[in-house]
Amino acid sequence: MRLYTKTGDRGDTGLIGGRRVPKDHPRVDCYGNLDELNAFLGLALVACNEPTWRQRIQKLQDQLFVLGSELANPDSKRETPAVTDNDIAELESWIDQATAVLPSLTQFILPGGGELACRLHVARTVCRRAERGVVSLARSETVAPQTVIYLNRLSDLLFAWARLANARDNIADIVWDPPSRA
Repeated sequence: MRLYTKTGDRGDTGLIGGRRVPKDHPRVDCYGNLDELNAFLGLALVACNEPTWRQRIQKLQDQLFVLGSELANPDSKRETPAVTDNDIAELESWIDQATAVLPSLTQFILPGGGELACRLHVARTVCRRAERGVVSLARSETVAPQTVIYLNRLSDLLFAWARLANARDNIADIVWDPPSRA
């Protein structure tokens, strides 16, 4: 089988169920953002040596494929896997584990620090963009409510993990020091 099909050469693509839409359709944009997020998680994985985190990042990548298949299946003509409330609860558990060993935040912090932390911060910002896109799509089309919740928790998790990665590397949070307005 060839990698290229030529079916999208006119600027459209097929959704699960066969419906064709323009490649710039908001639904396609949403699962494209998830694909980008997944690639950035893969980039974070390269910088991660901790086995538990590696397993968790790979699980997140699998779940992003689940979300993408949900978004690519608007007509529900074929059953696709779904993100569940249990998946969201697991993210919350991971956030709680990370924040339990970190100092409380009293100020805004800037993205930065070590390599893994920086990669996680980039993934976090892409996750927020994906979340905004899904929220926008949900105004006009059916989207599972767990999709928005999952992405919201995932961005929080990536933030917590970025802080934890810096803490493990003995790198302090970079506190935002707003300029004075004199």
